[in-house]
Amino acid sequence: MASPDKHFYSFTNEHHRETYIEQEQGESSNDRNDRAIRVAVKWYNEHLKQMNTEEKIQVIFLTNDRKNKEKALEEGITAYTCEEYVKSLIANPDLVDRLACISDAGNEIENARVIFPEHLPLSKLQQGIKSGTYLQGTFRASRENYLEATVWVHGDAEENKEIIIQGLKHLNRAVHEDIVAVELLAKSDWVALSSVVLQDEGQNEEDTEKEEEKENVLKTSINKNMSRPTGRVVGIIKRNWRPLCGMLSKSQIKEARRHLFTPADRRIPRIRIETRQASTLEGQRIIVAIDGWPRNARYPNGHFVKNLGTAGDKETETEVLLLEHDVPHQPFSQAVLNFLPKMPWSITEKDMSYREDLRHLCVCSVDPPSCTDIDDALHCRALENGNLEVGVHIADVSHFIQPGNALDQESAKRGTTVYLCEKRIDMVPELLSSNLCSLRSNVDRALTLSSPEVRFHMDSETHDPIDLQTKELKETNSMVEEFMLLANISVAQKIYEEFSECALLRKHPAPPPSNYDILVKAAKSKNLEIKTDSAKALADSLDKAETPDFPYLNTLLRILATRCMMQAVYFCSGMDNDFHHYGLASPIYTHFTSPIRRYADIIVHRLLAVAIRADSTYPELTDKHKLADLCKNLNYRHKMAQYAQRASVAFHTQLFFKSKGVVNEEAYILFVRKNAIVVLIPKFGLEGTVFFEEKDKPKPSLSYNPEIPSLTVEDTTFYTFDKVKVNIVLDASNIQHQKIRMALIEPKILGSGVPDQTTLKEKASDEPEKKKKKLKK
Repeated sequence: MASPDKHFYSFTNEHHRETYIEQEQGESSNDRNDRAIRVAVKWYNEHLKQMNTEEKIQVIFLTNDRKNKEKALEEGITAYTCEEYVKSLIANPDLVDRLACISDAGNEIENARVIFPEHLPLSKLQQGIKSGTYLQGTFRASRENYLEATVWVHGDAEENKEIIIQGLKHLNRAVHEDIVAVELLAKSDWVALSSVVLQDEGQNEEDTEKEEEKENVLKTSINKNMSRPTGRVVGIIKRNWRPLCGMLSKSQIKEARRHLFTPADRRIPRIRIETRQASTLEGQRIIVAIDGWPRNARYPNGHFVKNLGTAGDKETETEVLLLEHDVPHQPFSQAVLNFLPKMPWSITEKDMSYREDLRHLCVCSVDPPSCTDIDDALHCRALENGNLEVGVHIADVSHFIQPGNALDQESAKRGTTVYLCEKRIDMVPELLSSNLCSLRSNVDRALTLSSPEVRFHMDSETHDPIDLQTKELKETNSMVEEFMLLANISVAQKIYEEFSECALLRKHPAPPPSNYDILVKAAKSKNLEIKTDSAKALADSLDKAETPDFPYLNTLLRILATRCMMQAVYFCSGMDNDFHHYGLASPIYTHFTSPIRRYADIIVHRLLAVAIRADSTYPELTDKHKLADLCKNLNYRHKMAQYAQRASVAFHTQLFFKSKGVVNEEAYILFVRKNAIVVLIPKFGLEGTVFFEEKDKPKPSLSYNPEIPSLTVEDTTFYTFDKVKVNIVLDASNIQHQKIRMALIEPKILGSGVPDQTTLKEKASDEPEKKKKKLKK
């Protein structure tokens, strides 16, 4: 008890002679367990009295069960509810904000009308799913329209794979990534996904009439010929509530304790919280947890968890993007670090006895000077028959990470190293990633290139971006990549030959033909033909798609082709029969060459070591179900890492343009929309949307042709790949959702034109201040 390192103790009362009790006749299991806890509290109190300390320690019994608390008090036990106890801690009044709402029923707004239908109980949902009355799937909210979502139905059936959910009542309190039960509507009520952008900006929770008006707008914008399966949420099978980052929208009512929290993720609804710290938390990034969502509340209930820091601060925003993308980034625990080799480390005679010594070869890595996690290298030598031998050398990370220990478990959980603009979140501790497993010059080792599309040049003191460029890929990058691909293919073949049921492989599904429509049409508009029958046909036609007077066109076509692709995924060979990697045109593929930064490669190393009789196997390695679960986590972690990297680039791009003010640059049109064009600025590798309709301004004449595609604004027609000139500025009017705004400069459209640059600057910097003044009135 005297140890300062301990924050809590577990007492196994069920396995202690003095506190174990039998269930009495007629007593329910729940009542027996409650009684067992009370017995343990009384015994522990007596036990602590025997300690020879000046300060007497008292055991306090915390329970939110009313009957259990009453019985405890009758038996002379000091008992509180969690709320009573926290409120009694007068030295820490802020802890009250962190109390969770106990139940939906107890937190319904008094006299408020019912907004949502009742959720069906789980038993009825399971019966309905079994009978086919309801469908089970993952709820995916829309970023652009808070009154719209889709449900991705689980199972192998092709029919009704994706169901549209539209309108507040039909969404029925489901939150993004919840597992829900859905009932299909009659076919006459099916709708199409709307092209309307709707953001939830309301402050009045009880004003649901405006929601109905917005829903009517959705209904009138639907083309019945485009309608798809549509349904309504009838119940929640599993909640996916997580701690959420965002900002407090302070109530305009003076001295109010109830406020709305606006999450950073636009797919999550606002959350009603109670706090006494509203003035302190305004302008801060905070974490809030959802507790429940009553039927008569427009928004869910939640509670304050943590203050992350000032919005816009670099460290705060980095913490937000890591949390929002679920990137494990806490320092490695001591339990993990205990499994690192003791330094100084060197290869022993025992190691040398079963390893081939290749130190006589000239082995080199091709990496930028700043790279510290070098896990691949090459050698090349002439053979007697005149051929050249190229060797791919990979760090043997699996030598240091033994299966099942804390270091292995943490690496598996993290799944991948995450590269942000200013920092790297390592999958393994730095001793391995930048030292022992990094192939450094003149250091004995047993044996990736990460190329972000955008590169920032940072100020040496402030670490703010002072220049922004697209990364130039050199021929050496392509050379190394080719050899790494060949090594990965060779290893994939070897481990599949040995472990046909449990090889960890990577596949890239072929995209459906409709995915290529935009690419084919765009090429056709420039009198070029793109063939999409196979990956080879696509590659060959892209190689030929060149125009002498427009050298950048080929790059633009390749960017569009990338957008048509499906996501590559890890899988277990025994759980799938389609191994083909479309992008590489290879019948089989895996990841082997980057074990410092990818956990998949560590598993592949272990499989290969067993296949070549260099190591022995262990049960989990050949369990295809466990391997399938591991692949699921790795796919999730890789996807989240990509999103986090993009968010980091977006944030640093905003910092760059914040210091630059208004910038004018040449751009190319990537996509043509109904009321906008999406452009790419080659100089910055930056993509953005130019809208032709502005709020509170006369609307220009717009004519959209989806077949070409083209957009005519007044008398000017825009096609994919057209060259334009745009005006770029950071819009900081919404501090939580800052964005790069783009407006057209050339060609000049009569009756339209770019807003005055001074006005843009004022709007970008002054609007938050105006909002604050408005709230103070």
